[in-house]
Amino acid sequence: MAMTRRPEDHDHLGTSLLVRLRGARPGLSPAEDRVAELVLADPRAVAGLTISELAGQARTSETTVLRFCRRLGLRGYPQLRLALAEESARTPAKGVGTGDISARDTVQDVIAKVAYADTLAVEETVQQLDEASLVAAADAIAGAGRVDVYGIAASGIVAADLQQKLHRIGIPAFAWLDPHLALTSATLLGRGDVAVGISHSGTTVEVHDVLSAAAERGARTVAVTNHPGSPLARAADVVLTTAARETELRSGATASRIAALTVVDCLYILVAQRNLRRARRAVEETKQAVARRHIRN
Repeated sequence: MAMTRRPEDHDHLGTSLLVRLRGARPGLSPAEDRVAELVLADPRAVAGLTISELAGQARTSETTVLRFCRRLGLRGYPQLRLALAEESARTPAKGVGTGDISARDTVQDVIAKVAYADTLAVEETVQQLDEASLVAAADAIAGAGRVDVYGIAASGIVAADLQQKLHRIGIPAFAWLDPHLALTSATLLGRGDVAVGISHSGTTVEVHDVLSAAAERGARTVAVTNHPGSPLARAADVVLTTAARETELRSGATASRIAALTVVDCLYILVAQRNLRRARRAVEETKQAVARRHIRN
């Protein structure tokens, strides 16, 4: 059986500090989250602050700032300032193409901001995606008797995409977007089966409960989420994380779906690799089956 990977097992080397911070926010205390908000809003400015100045602006104590640093795997505040300075050097200054949509934005501004957010979501997701977890998930799915995929609302689109991809290469896969039907399906899973739960926040009750139900019946569980410390991640055997930034106006936006679809695509290819000849044959046969349904020019 593939190695189980928990969120706390992930090696953060090479992963952006800000990406890790966004993923960790759901597990921060209110005081720590105020520090996080300042860091994410302007990393360059925070890199120039003393610990007392940052604590004052966050309306908290220096002890909380130190605890915040350790949450990110840093020894202390000097390491945070250094990491933010290095991050700022790699990150372009805010311009027309960054930030949330405003009422003053032109059509060109909107296009630039959407493109920037979507591109960044893919780049940062790939940067932090844990390879060992991806391999563990692919091994489990490739050897599964049945794969059930769960997602609600926007995450349901990603769930349906994974199901379609797996089904086309001969993996018995089903996507369940209705919470009641999802629970029914999870109850019928057992050892040798795989359940995949998709939730950007990792706090969607329906997806969490379904994945937990599948685990109780002995199924292998995989979570796809933006937050490695979320309830969904803690409930899963294998965790695949995205790194999409959601803002107030673009909550549930395309960026989060594109990030999850990137993970799903990588997972699909790795599953196909495990029996490449069968996968290629299945894709070709299904392609021929629908060829006559296309209008010829």
